[in-house]
Amino acid sequence: MKIFSNVESDLTEEYAFTYHVLYTFAHAYHMYQRKVVSDNEWTGWLRRMRNCFEQGKISEYWESDLELEKWFDPAFEDFINNEIVRNTSPKQKM
Repeated sequence: MKIFSNVESDLTEEYAFTYHVLYTFAHAYHMYQRKVVSDNEWTGWLRRMRNCFEQGKISEYWESDLELEKWFDPAFEDFINNEIVRNTSPKQKM
């Protein structure tokens, strides 16, 4: 986390990697918005994002205090909240 901020913190490498994954997802989202990513490629990205939110811990981090407004633009936040989080149901709860 010191790469992002040189402030003492008890945040783990897992936390930092979550940011990295979310940045990758945000980049894919913005490339799709700009029509750089094809519909077929975007379908693959959607599957990957939904699987991560369903099967992994990324949803826990997303819903925790990540200070999203500091790191991600509102359009991406809305996309994740409305298209990914709302449309996935954790397999553990099924």
